[in-house]
Amino acid sequence: MLRGIDPILNADVLYALRAMGHGDDLIIADTNFPSDSIARETVLGDVLRIDRSAAEVIRAVLSVYPIDTFVDDAAARIEVVGESDKILPVMQEAQVQVSAVNGPKLIGIERFAFYDRAKKAYAVIQTGEPRFYGCFAFRKGVIPPDQA
Repeated sequence: MLRGIDPILNADVLYALRAMGHGDDLIIADTNFPSDSIARETVLGDVLRIDRSAAEVIRAVLSVYPIDTFVDDAAARIEVVGESDKILPVMQEAQVQVSAVNGPKLIGIERFAFYDRAKKAYAVIQTGEPRFYGCFAFRKGVIPPDQA
């Protein structure tokens, strides 16, 4: 255990979050997402795992991870196929966590475009989230020197 670090953030996840730079993408995915195969194409090359709900993982990650403020697509969700504007409870719960750190509204990304973004990401964290469409992308921002 470490003070000030959420205990669900394991050593592998902390390593990846620390290694990422400004503009790198992090994918937080549900249990149905093809995390392993997509993670093989990422910078890290291996899937990371935290067996908790998507909202719990997002909360923990955002406790140490700044969201980019220079781009419009820094926080995103996978869209429901055929219903791009539909917001499911898992998405609402994620938005609560993003809003808690003054983050932006989650934008929707079409399913295959989301997969393409995920393949270019730095890392993928597969959660224990069993609900469909619990997949999110977060672009890393910066921490000013006076806040480090």
